[in-house]
Amino acid sequence: MSETILDRIKTYKLQEVAADKATMPLNLIEEAAKAATPVRGFETALRRAQGSGYGLIAEIKKASPSKGLIREDFEPATLALAYEQGGATCLSVLTDTPSFKGAKPYLSQARNATRLPAIRKDFIYDPYQVVEARSLHADCILLIMASLEDGQAAELEAAAFDWGMDVLIEVHDADELERAQKLKSRMIGVNNRNLHTFETSLETTKTLAAQMPEDALVISESGLFTPADLAEMAGVGVRSFLIGEALMRQADVAAATARLLADPVA
Repeated sequence: MSETILDRIKTYKLQEVAADKATMPLNLIEEAAKAATPVRGFETALRRAQGSGYGLIAEIKKASPSKGLIREDFEPATLALAYEQGGATCLSVLTDTPSFKGAKPYLSQARNATRLPAIRKDFIYDPYQVVEARSLHADCILLIMASLEDGQAAELEAAAFDWGMDVLIEVHDADELERAQKLKSRMIGVNNRNLHTFETSLETTKTLAAQMPEDALVISESGLFTPADLAEMAGVGVRSFLIGEALMRQADVAAATARLLADPVA
């Protein structure tokens, strides 16, 4: 079987973590995590927002493997403020450098410029990265089922809960959704982009929405660009979204965010 993008990312990410552990031992990261600003409720904010409209996780992303450079003019704190002004519920901040031109400081810069909860958007394989996320002021971490074994996912989720963070579990097919339901978090993201092929289809959310547990907070991710796209997802009961590229490409990010959220379907 040929190597996928996820395989390549996992290889370099594990090397990164090993290097980080050598230069910044776990006990020092734990001290930084204890000193971080208090956790903001990520899931709570989304559930509240979608009760009266849409929940929006607005993503701060400079580039991606599939699209290359997305935004040249890139100041995380400024972008975070624009998202907040536009009505976003939460922030997502890319901290992966090789594939997304992200950086760890972007997370604390963005999150601490606003009152919004923030998720560390990265490829997490090791409990060290979970503690590191809290040290960067993250309120939530992402677990991608396509890149984790069940035992790994459970260990990482438990580590996040130990630090008071929420966990967004990402799936992109029925098998991954079944595995995700073995975990405790009820916040499930459906990635409309297949992480093996990087092709995108909103049908992924439509298909999996019907298979979700009743208490799940479902978030549709990738391939969402217009109010019509959000209305289409709301039609299958999904009222929270993670959107990055569609907003990152706009000159006026606050206005674009407000337009996207302006007329939620009932």
